[in-house]
Amino acid sequence: MNPVANYITSTVSKAYSTYAKRYIQMADVILYLVNRKSFSSMLNFTVSEIINQIENKQFSTKRPEMIYDFYRDFDVDIEGEILDLFDKNESNLEINNKISNLNSDSKNDLILLLAKWSSVAQWSCWDARLFLYVEPYLEKNVKNVDEFLEPELWHNFHHQMSIFDQRSFTESVVLDWMNRREKLGESMEPSEDPKILPTMNSHNELSKLLFNFIKKSSHPELELMIGRDYLDSESWYLGRNKISNF
Repeated sequence: MNPVANYITSTVSKAYSTYAKRYIQMADVILYLVNRKSFSSMLNFTVSEIINQIENKQFSTKRPEMIYDFYRDFDVDIEGEILDLFDKNESNLEINNKISNLNSDSKNDLILLLAKWSSVAQWSCWDARLFLYVEPYLEKNVKNVDEFLEPELWHNFHHQMSIFDQRSFTESVVLDWMNRREKLGESMEPSEDPKILPTMNSHNELSKLLFNFIKKSSHPELELMIGRDYLDSESWYLGRNKISNF
């Protein structure tokens, strides 16, 4: 058996608790690949410059090109959130100050929106599924879903992916899922459970995109941003730093 196949076999057969047995509140963990140069230039804009460019339909020309096969927030959605943020905090914003120099309670929210604007790719899934897609390939078990928001975990995951190609990783994820279902006494027959094939296709597609996403995160022009649904902006990570540190 070749080293990769041997590693896959040992990984999917090791003992750990499945996400199906844990009490977890479902929420999406969201990853972005942020263009460093674009984000840096956004922080040098003043509030008034951003407002004028959005109103004059020029702001979208400043957005970096999206990576093929991935998705990200729509231009109009982020522009709308930025303008709404400005409207709600009009009395507290110094419109001629650069974004990086703002001293406002809304600064973290604005920086997060500008980081999303500067993204070239986005990947998300239920946090519970990361116990299938990510935890088995780490050197230690994940005890709490909040650990999936830590940059070090994703750095380690990226390192572990170096021995895989896309196909072997995706196949190992699907095989692991099948083994977990069998251990729980669940059928793998589509005739008995019509959700089998759609779920299998979902795991296959999401794990394939995750693999490609993590591989691209090593590009020197890109920075990984990590967050989750309903997470306060200051708690998101961009690279090794929280948004609140910018």
